[in-house]
Amino acid sequence: MTKKNDIKFLRVTHLRGPNIWTYRPVIEVWLDLGELEECPSNTLPGFTDRLTAWLPGLVEHRCGVGERGGFIERLRDGTWAGHILEHVVLELQNLAGMKTGFGKTRSTGEHGVYKMAFRTRDEVVGRAALEAGHALLMAAINDTPFDLPATVARLTDLVDRYCLGPSTAHIVDGATDRRIPSIRLTEGNLVQLGHGAAQRRIWTAETDRTSAIGEGIASDKDLTKTLLASCGVPVPEGAVARSAGQAWEEAQYIGLPVALKPIDGNHGRGVSLNLMSEADVVAAYAIAAEEGDSKSVLVERFIPGNEHRLLVVGRQVVAAAKGESLWVTGDGRQSVIALCDSQINIDPRRGESEEFPLGTVKPHESDEIKLDLKRQGLTPDSVPQAGQKVLIQLNGNVADDVTDLVHPSVAHAAALAARIVGLDIAGIDLVCEDISRPLEEQRGAIIEVNSSPGLLAHIKPASGAPRKVGKAIVDHLFEEGENGRIPVVGVTGTLGTSLIARLVGCLVHIGGKHVGVANGEGLYLDARQVSSRDSTGFEAGQRLLINRTVQTAVFESNARSILSQGLPYDRCAVGIVTDMEGLDDLAEFYIRDDDAMRNVIRTQVDVILPEGAAVLNAANEAVAALAALSDGRVIFYAADENNAVLARHRAAGGCVVFLRGGRVVLAEGAEETPLLELAKMKPSTVKHPENVLAAVGAAWALGVPADLICGGLRAFDATRKKANG
Repeated sequence: MTKKNDIKFLRVTHLRGPNIWTYRPVIEVWLDLGELEECPSNTLPGFTDRLTAWLPGLVEHRCGVGERGGFIERLRDGTWAGHILEHVVLELQNLAGMKTGFGKTRSTGEHGVYKMAFRTRDEVVGRAALEAGHALLMAAINDTPFDLPATVARLTDLVDRYCLGPSTAHIVDGATDRRIPSIRLTEGNLVQLGHGAAQRRIWTAETDRTSAIGEGIASDKDLTKTLLASCGVPVPEGAVARSAGQAWEEAQYIGLPVALKPIDGNHGRGVSLNLMSEADVVAAYAIAAEEGDSKSVLVERFIPGNEHRLLVVGRQVVAAAKGESLWVTGDGRQSVIALCDSQINIDPRRGESEEFPLGTVKPHESDEIKLDLKRQGLTPDSVPQAGQKVLIQLNGNVADDVTDLVHPSVAHAAALAARIVGLDIAGIDLVCEDISRPLEEQRGAIIEVNSSPGLLAHIKPASGAPRKVGKAIVDHLFEEGENGRIPVVGVTGTLGTSLIARLVGCLVHIGGKHVGVANGEGLYLDARQVSSRDSTGFEAGQRLLINRTVQTAVFESNARSILSQGLPYDRCAVGIVTDMEGLDDLAEFYIRDDDAMRNVIRTQVDVILPEGAAVLNAANEAVAALAALSDGRVIFYAADENNAVLARHRAAGGCVVFLRGGRVVLAEGAEETPLLELAKMKPSTVKHPENVLAAVGAAWALGVPADLICGGLRAFDATRKKANG
């Protein structure tokens, strides 16, 4: 078969907000198929078999057929390279652990040139998957080798590096389920849930309600024990030692066996258990002192039983996991290290990344394991006899769900411990024989209170049911009925949209709200211009949404910004559309007719919330027709009260805004509310009365009282004020 020439990428754009394709961020690619335009998949000998051999998961892609195997059917019937690339890129992202499913490919009308869009959760990963998918596709077309395992490994590494960790992603998913928006604030796991003044922030299992003092107390194990004991929470007897000799003295006083841990440690690091001799205690002291920031070590009564981790969110236990001891059995041939690899690390639940509920066991790198082995007369390189059982870890490996077994008194003690320390989210470590019985019956005790607890053991337990801890954390941060949203107003078109955005901001601000406006003239906070740079883009819009003082945000967008960046917000309370002009300016985007322009502008209406409103120019037939797309109610505006669209809408009981005798009038069905006369407004404001009507319609939709609307109209000065920036 003659090799086919390569597909060319004409343009690759990351659309970070709602766009012409979907509500979610996508990467949009403009493709020139070249000679492959004449070569659908069914004309390429062996192509489909080669592609599906590399990517058998493509059978799950339903495509337009709507059922499993739908995409494979399309391949065998004949489909084009752009469409195939879309599915290949999606499947590579799935294989790398970043689940995505949305993709579309459309012809531009120019021979061989297509626009292809695919969902991605991270731009870096998405672009890398695009390049890899392109290489794989051409290898399948030309029957040349392709190293899929290496490609997936590289993409997986990028997912681990650039995407949210699984615990944070789980919380964000919980917020998404409640329709709470989210913004990633750093390349790490600091995420904002909600917008503006309604936002909360999380950093994995820490929140902006997590007390710094509480975290400090939790890191001081001796202080934590003192506080818990004073409130009647069962804790093991213990004392602080500042030398190995003192640790042995305290161990003899408490009574063997004992446990040693750093006084300022966390998450079980540096902990040695079931110590029975002076040599063990001295060795354990060195481990604990090295792990902690101070040389102080806590010596405690060793509590027999299994370790448990209870996750407390707010005032209740929402998940519990149980640990188990780790053993290997010798075969007379393999070292302890090799036995761990063949008997423990082979478990698919174990791995190096956060995706795995259990970690890889490395005896040669763990001082705690080395100490346990030494007490058995072994080292990591020792070869145990055939049949010899070797203890690797007495506790830890907390990954088996036992949430439904927790005794109410145990749950009460754990929740109380979190409150005593002062943490809104805490991991409570306790040891007992049976979690379904009260601690007092079995000499069980709480041994540690952790801030920023790990969530993966509850999200992906090694056994038992996964727990919706992300939902619990979101429910803790947001009361029932709260969605983390502030009113967002979007203004799209070319007719006075900058002025409309500012005027809406003024009308809302006069009611006592802190308002941010991002438009073509700049960025405004409470009518004060803080930047004179064009702020119709995504970045400027995000500045408003992360501002904790902003209670209402108003954004101007246009067809170009929607096509090149997407909207800067996910949904809005009010969407204003003035017109669909500017087609000539969009030829470079392959937007060349009215239908294509409508598909761009409708984005503004598509994102209106069901409880929101579309404010549409009734004098523009194409704009008025967008009313059918609004999930919310519709408010029409026009200078002429006899406008046919206005009249029909009003007759049906709808809301309209119009002029009568030079006065702005609101009407809902037969009920009318006269507002201010144009003559009483500043001349710069009323140069184009339709702009005033659009802004008034938005203020009305937001519930601004009529008298305050009149006050705002009277006070507003449309003269543009300059600012540095």
